[in-house]
Amino acid sequence: MQPANSKRYGVIEQTASETDIAYACETIRQLGYAVIDGGYDSGWLGSLSDAFERARQRHYAEHGGIEALKALDEHNTVRLPMAYEPLFLELATNKTILEICNRLITGYSILNQQNGVINPPHAERYNQGAWHRDLPYQHFVSSRPLAINALFCLDAFTIENGATQVLPASHRLEAFPSDRFLASEAVTVVAPAGSFIILDCMMFHTGSVNTTDRPRRAVNHVYTIPLLRQQIDLPAALGEKFTTDAQLRKLLGYEVRTPGSVTGYLASRSKKS
Repeated sequence: MQPANSKRYGVIEQTASETDIAYACETIRQLGYAVIDGGYDSGWLGSLSDAFERARQRHYAEHGGIEALKALDEHNTVRLPMAYEPLFLELATNKTILEICNRLITGYSILNQQNGVINPPHAERYNQGAWHRDLPYQHFVSSRPLAINALFCLDAFTIENGATQVLPASHRLEAFPSDRFLASEAVTVVAPAGSFIILDCMMFHTGSVNTTDRPRRAVNHVYTIPLLRQQIDLPAALGEKFTTDAQLRKLLGYEVRTPGSVTGYLASRSKKS
């Protein structure tokens, strides 16, 4: 939508954002974040909610139970839920998100990680409740995105249940800003269930405090240039026979695995020639 007064002079170039995807890409480039609808109906969201709870219980069961995960501060995270429930693979291949990645990341992108994220109720501390980048410990800037974060809102993100806070345009800053600047410029991103909050991964952000009596659930995806190491080796975790679809194998990183020997490296070069 054009602003009420769009008069200008001396302007000879202007970005065109004629679709929701184009506008999301523009705001990510300029501000570091955008919100876009995922295109899912209430029935599908209900099915994903059920799948999330099943994946969480399997994750707990396979990794020593909730107390063992608490000792690692991992009890509010479900690592790689697509390994448990096929609906999460469908979520990771959302056409809108892949198109945004295609427009923002030069070449092609791979799925670096997928994690279920739980912001616990009653103001309980959790491991995403601190300012960070999704490429942590990095203090440089890039003229083009190296990675895109697509945080799917399984539940609505509200002020009360600890919606994500972002620091607009901080993907352009090398250093973390002062506390005074942070207090003045941080923005809370409210978003309906079924939407994606999309970030340039170099943007500083944090989860807020959930003061309600219900957990706030989300599914985070990070898509990166193939050069960056995956959080978990997805081909190893999912298995060689997980899929035969060539494009999906490319997205999941099957084509960019680190060779284990010179022979393996030369074989991979032969396949590409």
